[in-house]
Amino acid sequence: MYKTLSTLILATVPVFAMAGGTHAAAGDANASHKGMAGMKMEADHDSAAGQAGDASKVDRTIELSMDDSMRFTPSQIPVKAGETIRFFVKNSGKVPHEMVIGSLGELKEHAAMMQKMPGMQHAEANMVTLKPGQRGGLVWKFTQAGAVDFACLIPGHMEAGMVGKVNVQ
Repeated sequence: MYKTLSTLILATVPVFAMAGGTHAAAGDANASHKGMAGMKMEADHDSAAGQAGDASKVDRTIELSMDDSMRFTPSQIPVKAGETIRFFVKNSGKVPHEMVIGSLGELKEHAAMMQKMPGMQHAEANMVTLKPGQRGGLVWKFTQAGAVDFACLIPGHMEAGMVGKVNVQ
């Protein structure tokens, strides 16, 4: 019996691994998801939020913490247009948190998608997802002056006020 059960469990592992790696809804072969809400967030694409940065061209590093009070510290970050920033992020809380960079509209659209699919796992250049106590980072180039938002899109976190703003001058 144990051998049969072990074989059954091992046979399903690849299915779970594949299911967790995309934003596409199950069975929707045409719904491959690039970036937030269909926005292509690759180094060759420039949006109002900026673009993935080159780690060899970082201008400075900004340390940021996230915690269970549903806040980022700092929540307001000044940068200069053209700067490439390495965000060194720590989850000081007891639940998972993430930092996702984008426009407020993109963040809200992606948060709504995550409400519908709470087990969604993703890895994009504009985000870092961290378990409790974990540290991580992302590199982002801010190409245009203006306000760029960031938020935690884990269901309920953005709605609880887990948002911040990068002021690009």
